[in-house]
Amino acid sequence: MAVDTIILGALYLFVQLFANKIISSNSIGRFKWLSFSGGVAVSYVFVYVLPSLHKEQDSISQGSELTMESELYILGLGGLLIFYGVHKAAERASRKHEKGEGSFFWIQIAFFVVYNMLIAYNIFASDIEGIEAVFYGIAVGLHFMAVSHDMWREDAARYEKLGRYLLAAGILLGWVIGVFAPMPSYMLGVVFAFISGAMIMNVLKKELPSEENAHFRTFLGGALGYTVLTIAMTLFFDW
Repeated sequence: MAVDTIILGALYLFVQLFANKIISSNSIGRFKWLSFSGGVAVSYVFVYVLPSLHKEQDSISQGSELTMESELYILGLGGLLIFYGVHKAAERASRKHEKGEGSFFWIQIAFFVVYNMLIAYNIFASDIEGIEAVFYGIAVGLHFMAVSHDMWREDAARYEKLGRYLLAAGILLGWVIGVFAPMPSYMLGVVFAFISGAMIMNVLKKELPSEENAHFRTFLGGALGYTVLTIAMTLFFDW
């Protein structure tokens, strides 16, 4: 197992288990953390996820005369719609229960266990390695942190007691499968497409800071800084 794989896996597990310890308890600090994370996440979607999805679709289209040239985009749309549906159901459930989402909290946790597993699998089963893997992996780590914080806000007691461990187990499972049982490249493209749609929804719905919680300069710095670094690293290392 490569050193970068071990570092990323350990980083993701640490972030998932201790996200709310990492994010400052001070409200200004917390808003800056989430604004910066949201900026990096938005940049990651536009400068990495969408171009990568386009490349995957091109490779499938060139390998077969039967493709519609949009299969992966449709899968991405499916991922977005499914996770958006889960989010809206969670909102309705929270309005019906005085103490949060009731039993639906665990259904939402189950979906995010699968979400974490697929993201981790996609990262560790891909051929990205070395500095590139660590660089893009940092953006995913910040995304995990933001999602974890959002789940904690919805039901802190149940998240702290069991939820965070289940989400970490999803990452661990994806890590193990990605390293020891990777799928063929075309299946990896399918997984990437589905999870890309879900990630785009989560980034736009959960990570773009609301007006009252936003720290715009930090958000802008995260977005522009990560974009510039991505372009520079791509040119320098010829990724």
